Amino acid sequence: MQYLKMLPYQIRKAIDDKVPVVLPLGVIEYHAEHLPLGVDCFTCINTIERVEKRHPEIVVLPPFYYGAASLAVAKPERNGTVHVDAEKIIPVAEEIFRGLLRVGFRNIHGFIAHQTEEFHQGMPTDLAFRMAARHTIFQWLEQESGEGWWGTEKFCNYYSGENNPFNWIRIHTLRENDFNGEHARLFPGDHAGKLETSETMCIYPDLVELDRIDGSLWYARSGREASAAHGDAALEAAADDVELTLFPGK
Repeated sequence: MQYLKMLPYQIRKAIDDKVPVVLPLGVIEYHAEHLPLGVDCFTCINTIERVEKRHPEIVVLPPFYYGAASLAVAKPERNGTVHVDAEKIIPVAEEIFRGLLRVGFRNIHGFIAHQTEEFHQGMPTDLAFRMAARHTIFQWLEQESGEGWWGTEKFCNYYSGENNPFNWIRIHTLRENDFNGEHARLFPGDHAGKLETSETMCIYPDLVELDRIDGSLWYARSGREASAAHGDAALEAAADDVELTLFPGK
């Protein structure tokens, strides 16, 4: 269910049923000369749409596009990258999460497809949202239960995972569960190369102009090997992984 299209009774049912609430996270970034600026956004949104088809009960929030793209690939001038500093994102993300908690959601998941090669250590956009999630939950708990909340009987089973409030909001990559597995080998990550070009060809084939790959950008050369079929397979694999994250054990 798309959050913007939901009626209040549907929101209340989603809260009561503790269904996953999903936030697609993206950036606006130069992806060589043959791809559009929204590649990471498109990949994340499409993957989540695939999961939504399998589980129409999940709540899909409007995407957040203005992430910390970084300027590692190219200068923004005349190339299009819009970089928002992570420190500026944190307070905005805190307000988003605080609002979702006030609505009543306690099963919130953000997913990102940008700079996931160091995801376990963290990169600016996901770190901003992780920090915002922690700040918001700590503030919420202190407001609700007071200082010393962890030491109360209410949280005595905290370490068993049965009453872990930090599970209320979590941030993931699209391939969190298969980071070094079969899918990772079949669909190795890149930037504007075979994988991202294939995924974009699958999602928005009219936005891909392969003849603009002239070999001058090393990271884009493998884009010549791209195909929509490869992109569809990669997106399906990502959807499998996201589904496992949202519905573990099912």
